[in-house]
Amino acid sequence: MQISGKDVGQLAFLSRLDLTADDLTICTKSLNEILGYLTVLEELDTGAVKPALHVRPIKNVLREDALQPGLEREQVLANGPEVEDGAFVVPRIV
Repeated sequence: MQISGKDVGQLAFLSRLDLTADDLTICTKSLNEILGYLTVLEELDTGAVKPALHVRPIKNVLREDALQPGLEREQVLANGPEVEDGAFVVPRIV
């Protein structure tokens, strides 16, 4: 598959890239070289390979939930700049 300069220009436009004519030529050539490397993969026989979501097996390592003591209300409220009736005072936003 070959990519034309028109395709690269459209892609640059959609990507909001301001490419010069020389840049378009270089990008077109580079993308076509990359696609040329990918044609090698089309020659491989992958019929016996199972589809995989990940290359390596992934397993989440989870810890058991454990109850831990929290801070006392007075300790928490001591960090606030203004406290009233056991709660932080914040500016009213309307």
